[in-house]
This record gives sequence, C-alpha cells and structure tokens, in this order.
Amino acid sequence: MGVSPDTSSEQYRPFLPSPPQPEAPAPTFGFPVPSPLHDNPPAYLLLPVYPLQRRRRRRCCCIRVVSASSFLIAGVFFILLLASAILLLWPSNPELSVVRLRLNRFRVTPLPSVSIHIAIGLEIKIRNPDFFAIDYSSVVSSIFYRGELLGSVTSSGGRVEAQKVSYVDADLHLDGVRVLENAIYLIGDVAKGSVEIDTVTEAQGWLRLFFFDLPIKGKISCITRVNPDDQTISFQDCYPA
Repeated sequence: MGVSPDTSSEQYRPFLPSPPQPEAPAPTFGFPVPSPLHDNPPAYLLLPVYPLQRRRRRRCCCIRVVSASSFLIAGVFFILLLASAILLLWPSNPELSVVRLRLNRFRVTPLPSVSIHIAIGLEIKIRNPDFFAIDYSSVVSSIFYRGELLGSVTSSGGRVEAQKVSYVDADLHLDGVRVLENAIYLIGDVAKGSVEIDTVTEAQGWLRLFFFDLPIKGKISCITRVNPDDQTISFQDCYPA
C-alpha cells in the first residue's frame, strides 16, 4: 500500500513550539462627547486603561557611603590603638650606666715579659624602662687593651621591678696578666704617660610577658685613660654599646 505524501509529512514533521498567543487587548472605556452642531448620534472617545505600576523605592546611596566610611574610620582607629599598645607593652633592653669607676691599682711590668697589674671598681646602675619586672642572671664586666681581652669578672644576678633601678658593684683584679699581641704598644703608652683601656659591662636576663619569657640584654662600654705615674684617671667616656 502506498502512503500519501500528506500523511508522511505529518508523521515526520518535527515538533515545533506553538506560536505565541496574542496578548489580550487592554480594556477601554468610552465617554460621550457632546456635539451640538450636528444631529448625528453622540460620538464616543475611547481611552485605554493602563495598569498602574508601583515604583520601587530606591535607597539613598549616601547611607552606604556613610556606613562604609564609619567602618573605615573604626578600622583605622583600632589599628592605631593596637600599635600604641604594642609600643607601650613591647619590652626593651635595660639601660646600663656607670655611676662610679675607681682605679685602685695600675702597674706595668716590662721584664721578663710584659704584664699588667690592674684593679678597678665599677658601680653599675641598671634601669628598667618596661612595665614588667626583669630578672637578670648575671652582670659581666671585662677589660680590654686595644681589643685584646685582659680579664673579666661576673657578678650575681638580681631582679629589677617595673620602671625601677638597681645598682651592681663589680671589682676587677688582674695580677700579672701577660700582654702578648700589643706588648710594644703598651710599653710605648706607659712611656708617654697615658694608657687607654676599655671596660665593657653586659647584663643578660629575661622578661616575663604574660606566658612568655623574652630574652633581654643591656651593654655599656667605657673608654678610660690611665696615668701610670700617679695612678689616676685622666679621661673617661661611657656610652651604650
């Protein structure tokens, strides 16, 4: 049996979307318009009715600007407050100063080997500038001549309360210490009547900040010129190192 072309076209026709339905016309109202000059029936004016659309109220953008600027100012203020607290509470090293330096004995022996005999007394002031107490384990005072270590002495430790001071005494006694590297310079300085020595004092300890122990260290150096003839100090200059 043969199949008609109309039937085959309808059978294999693809599914197409239905055409859009025409929109319903907007409702209209008629109003009679008087026409006194003519006897014709009254004319009507047709006015379409459009649905009212409510406008959404727009929020003022200035509210967002004010809120953003308020958050920005609050953030900057918080950062400044945090930085100030860190600067105030962050520990700093103790400040050391030499209150008194006494020369008790100074003598140089040229033969059979160049040696030095010296006795110096130091009074060190330790100042704590922090808001927390510090504990120092020891105070070490050393004597140098032209960078060569002659000897050192260690004092016992202690505790310095917040924003307080403490005093430490250190006595250095060196008897017959041989000077090897700078023996010629030492003999020349003795002949000129002025021997320059360096004293270095260092305090090490820790500061307890809440649950942490932070290491601290203070150091001071002094340049001292000694007259070996009359056993006196002719010049002294101390500075933090």
